[in-house]
Amino acid sequence: MMKEALLYRKEKDRIVCTACVRYCRLTDKAIGFCGIRQRIGDKLFLLNYGKVIAANIDPIEKKPLFHFFPRSRVLSIGTTGCNLACKYCQNWDISQRRRVEGFEFSVKEAVETALEYGCEGVSYTYNEPTIFIEYAYDVGRLAKKHNLFNTFVSNGYFSLEAIELMKKFLDAITLDFKGNADPEFLKKYAYVFQPEKIYENLIHLKEWDLHVEFTDLVIPRIGDDLKQAEKLLKKIYDEFGENVPIHFLRFFPHYKLTILEPTPITILEKHWELAKKIGFNYVYLGNVPGHKYENTYCDECGKILIRRFGFDILEWNLEKDKCKFCGNKIPIRVKNDKKNFVEKENKQKTNFGFL
Repeated sequence: MMKEALLYRKEKDRIVCTACVRYCRLTDKAIGFCGIRQRIGDKLFLLNYGKVIAANIDPIEKKPLFHFFPRSRVLSIGTTGCNLACKYCQNWDISQRRRVEGFEFSVKEAVETALEYGCEGVSYTYNEPTIFIEYAYDVGRLAKKHNLFNTFVSNGYFSLEAIELMKKFLDAITLDFKGNADPEFLKKYAYVFQPEKIYENLIHLKEWDLHVEFTDLVIPRIGDDLKQAEKLLKKIYDEFGENVPIHFLRFFPHYKLTILEPTPITILEKHWELAKKIGFNYVYLGNVPGHKYENTYCDECGKILIRRFGFDILEWNLEKDKCKFCGNKIPIRVKNDKKNFVEKENKQKTNFGFL
């Protein structure tokens, strides 16, 4: 189903899509870089409104969000298309399709599904959610009326206009960097030509009450430079401080970069050590089930607060949001402090799709 987009403007004979910083300037019948936003006449339409290619019930740890209601279940939904063209994309089979595919999943059906399967929230993921933000916005507002939270897994290459819309329904975001945000890497392997815009967005995200966690997909040989990692980490530290969670993710060969090997664990550990040296308290390694750096440790006494294996939680040593050993308050949102996720204007795995 098509629906007129919320994020666009008219400029002379062009329609400018304002969902991301590409600001595609479209002539009649032209489709944006993402493949799902098209100009028809004097309007811009989201071509896949209410059509998803994947819908799953996931642990929130899969996003990954480790400090936002751990042990929660979320309905994860995604569509075809993306505003990046990453040659290493782990979800390339859906994100790099530049055509509309999937199954009908109305706003009402999405929220009803989340409630039916006991989810605490909805996560917009698998591809860049800001390209289908009109659908996410409608699902998100209805979800809030049922006390469900909303989270994005995003590449951060979105517009200020998208941020203003996100403010009305979004509660948490995983900001997903790649290759240590090396500008040359991003240009060559993701077709990102304005990486500075992602950093500018960090400032805007900091200005409103949004839970933020950062990931960095570390890619061997082409995206694992520690000097670039240090630049990225210092920028994050300057904006968000010592308590924002950082996740370094292991790369596995996919799409157009199958000639590369999986990221060596030693390289990930060097990134972990660098982040700790800079001063971050909560640093994690992802896609390495069973590694000790999957766990959450108390930054005061050093004991394990949450022991993990992949997306599973094996041990829980928190009393509300405090370390049960020393009483240190941990910057973590837990289920028993869950606020009402009402609409802001008013204050086990199940597979439904193709993933």
